[in-house]
Amino acid sequence: MLKNYVLILLTAVTFTAKAQNGYNFSRIDFGLAGSANFVFGDAETIKATPSGSVSLNFNPASPFVNYIAEVQFGRLAGGDSVRNVSGRQFKNNFTAYIIRAQVQAGEFIDYSHSPMLNVLKNVYLSAGAGLVSNSISEISRTTAEERGYPSPGKNNSTEFFVPLRAGYELKIYNAYNEPTLKIDLAYQWNLMYEDNLDGIDAGRRKDIWGQVSLGVKIAIGSSTSYRKPITFD
Repeated sequence: MLKNYVLILLTAVTFTAKAQNGYNFSRIDFGLAGSANFVFGDAETIKATPSGSVSLNFNPASPFVNYIAEVQFGRLAGGDSVRNVSGRQFKNNFTAYIIRAQVQAGEFIDYSHSPMLNVLKNVYLSAGAGLVSNSISEISRTTAEERGYPSPGKNNSTEFFVPLRAGYELKIYNAYNEPTLKIDLAYQWNLMYEDNLDGIDAGRRKDIWGQVSLGVKIAIGSSTSYRKPITFD
């Protein structure tokens, strides 16, 4: 009799595990990323500079709806004091703190029987709020010599910004069809509230800070179940 109960229990456990195969995902991911940065500000020449980031990604109820807390650190630069008409040039070091909400297409579409939709399910849009602490290491605010007018600006500033992001998250699955590794490629458009990201306060338009990012996320949290298979059938 005891053997029969054990057999029934094992069968039920095995059936449940198989039934949930492809439905489970981690509630928390740890992320690392690198970015190329571009400042569209008051210095004419746009330059690419590097930065890195670490993040925690929270997925409380869906693998396609994510909440991200991120810290970025790196350098920004732009302008050319010799070749630009304005003579403006800057270099700085920054640390940024960002929170974002992110929604992927898989939350809304039925990708179960369409190879194309299965690819498109990982496309996402994201928005949030950020705070960047900026320290100028090199600056030239003087305009062309014939004008002799130095532009105003700050060597150190802390500014709020709105991060708008579009990207693609490639999910890599384990033997149980759980997404345990994710490759993230994105472009982020940071809209500044003030005009001192480049240390130069000139013109009517606020600075804009663009980023091309490539990152990896690793599942580290406990698993929960989604309402439909995450993988393609």
